[in-house]
Amino acid sequence: MVFGIRKRIHDHLVDRRIRRTRLVTKYGRCNIEFGNVKYGNHFAFLLDFWTTFVEFRWRFVLFFFIASFTLSWFIFGLLWFWIARNNGDLTWQNPSKGHIPCVDNVYNLITAFLFSLETQTSIGYGGRAITPFCSGAVTLIIIQYLIGNIINCFMCGVILAKISIPKKRAKTITFSEMAVICPKKDFLCLMIRVANLRKTLMIGSQIYGKLLRTTIKPDGETIIMDQVNIEFVVDAGKDNLFFVCPLTLYHVIDNTSPFFEMAVDTLHKQEFELVVFLDGTTESTNSACQVRTSFIPQEIMWGYNFLPIISRNKEGKYRVNFSNFSKVVPVATAHCAYCFHNMKGHHLHTIDGIDNGEFEVIDNLEQPNMTKM
Repeated sequence: MVFGIRKRIHDHLVDRRIRRTRLVTKYGRCNIEFGNVKYGNHFAFLLDFWTTFVEFRWRFVLFFFIASFTLSWFIFGLLWFWIARNNGDLTWQNPSKGHIPCVDNVYNLITAFLFSLETQTSIGYGGRAITPFCSGAVTLIIIQYLIGNIINCFMCGVILAKISIPKKRAKTITFSEMAVICPKKDFLCLMIRVANLRKTLMIGSQIYGKLLRTTIKPDGETIIMDQVNIEFVVDAGKDNLFFVCPLTLYHVIDNTSPFFEMAVDTLHKQEFELVVFLDGTTESTNSACQVRTSFIPQEIMWGYNFLPIISRNKEGKYRVNFSNFSKVVPVATAHCAYCFHNMKGHHLHTIDGIDNGEFEVIDNLEQPNMTKM
């Protein structure tokens, strides 16, 4: 029991260290900090106040929503109280019997606040109304009406923008937790699985990747986060994907690939991060959307292939079995890309692969009878 607890603590610490060191999380968030930013540059966020408000967390948006209306009601309530005081409408001023107030039934601070609230929200209970004998009151009610509409439009726009933000659409597109390396159509390929959980399509989808690593030039210069393009394709190409069902994306490991120098026993010793991007346009809202995820060497399995998840029933209808989305099977795979391309027959040396405890592996002999699209 003690050994199990120690192992869990160790795995938790390792997982936290991995999350801190990777640039892009599995859910697409960028893990980066900006330091030594000049104080004057912070005013750029105020100039671009619309984007700043939209990117606020919901708790702050709700706070500003409540505060903006409440504060405006109170400020204009004070102004209405000031007008009533100057006109001698307040109770403690003992107005004469024939006195004509600027606003009927506004005789203290509370009634002034209630009139401000009723005016700005267009409630109009009928108990309080402005009279045409005070030009200042007429001017103030026009100003409050205009400012109230501006606050309404701005706050409603922010809330609608946050609800319809394309980032939320990305939540319904999921990548496989792991990537695999195995032969495909006489090529050694790195493969990733991606699925669209909605039935609405992503129009004009494009997939591409960036390999991030630290490189040292011959002159001794160290480049941190050096980016190398990684091309991903499917059987029908790499642009305008027909994203109606889960797709398996693959990158061909040839002599131009940065994975060509890696082998089964050196892959997990490397230090790099593979960031995968999927760009497209949401069919229902016509808004651009980008989905991101990343893979580190410990999340790449050498010598495994994904289990098919698409089948056809007796009625001829296609079915996607998401219970197999994260399942893999061991396949015969070369020890390295060089062996695969230059040593005939050597790539059939094993079907053991490199295992990963977080991935569910099934026996190759127990594959269900499925028809793969």
